[in-house]
Amino acid sequence: MRLRRTKATLIFAALTTAMTTGACGEAGEDDESSGPEVEVVDNPDFPEGSQMAEFADAGSIRIGIKYDQPGIGFLGAGDEEPTGFDVELGRYIAGQLGIDEGNIDWVETISDNREPFLQEDKVDLVLASYSIDPERRAIVGQMGPYYITGQQLLVRQEDAEDITGVDDVNGVEVCSVTGSTSLENIEAEGGIGRGFETYSECVEQVRSGQIDAMTTDGAILLGYEAETPDELAVVGDEFSEEKYAVGYYPNTDTDFCNFLRDTVQQSMDDGYWADAFEATLGESGIETPEPPEMDPCP
Repeated sequence: MRLRRTKATLIFAALTTAMTTGACGEAGEDDESSGPEVEVVDNPDFPEGSQMAEFADAGSIRIGIKYDQPGIGFLGAGDEEPTGFDVELGRYIAGQLGIDEGNIDWVETISDNREPFLQEDKVDLVLASYSIDPERRAIVGQMGPYYITGQQLLVRQEDAEDITGVDDVNGVEVCSVTGSTSLENIEAEGGIGRGFETYSECVEQVRSGQIDAMTTDGAILLGYEAETPDELAVVGDEFSEEKYAVGYYPNTDTDFCNFLRDTVQQSMDDGYWADAFEATLGESGIETPEPPEMDPCP
């Protein structure tokens, strides 16, 4: 049974707390997301029998996101709704299906269960820092990229002079999440990979000194650095290219893929994409990039 949630009265709080920015207002001040305004299409017209028509008729959708990535997908203790760039893009897609944010069921999704959640019908879409990978595309659909970032390192401030980038990880314990491409990449660079179920567990291992460094996409790491800038530091240049995609199922549904592609392209063209970036990842000091060119649908 799909749960229907009320609109967030505290949606701005998660990113504000996570990234130590100034408060945007008081809890309950209004009933809107802190991100850009989303148009909810009234009575959208889709081909009968299409996934788009099914979602529009149901009036609700389940979107899998991360809950522990400040700026990408984050739900703080006591917060009603998640925040982040992936969340804002999910709101936009839902709006084009005629679904307002109060009828989006946000489902916590970790790196290791993104394909299973789609295959087992636990979510309808995945927007969870979901990097494009040929092996993943053989199992589920991945429409994108809608954002491109690169892998970096997060270390304790006291270790920032010894571990300055990927050239210093040979023989060093470096953690990330199980099921991510980040572990494969760091092991290829000579690091000793340590996998955890969530990013928050990995961060705590670094903060406590149990593990020397953490690795994942730089945009995510900057969010953690912003939480405790006196303790943690992002170091080194990007040493991989991570292309974020919207996950869907089955991967043979070209019509649904084209809808997703057209919708995300529209968000790029009408300025929503840039506004969403500035309201989320941009809060960590990242300059708003040019939107990437997306792959054609198979």
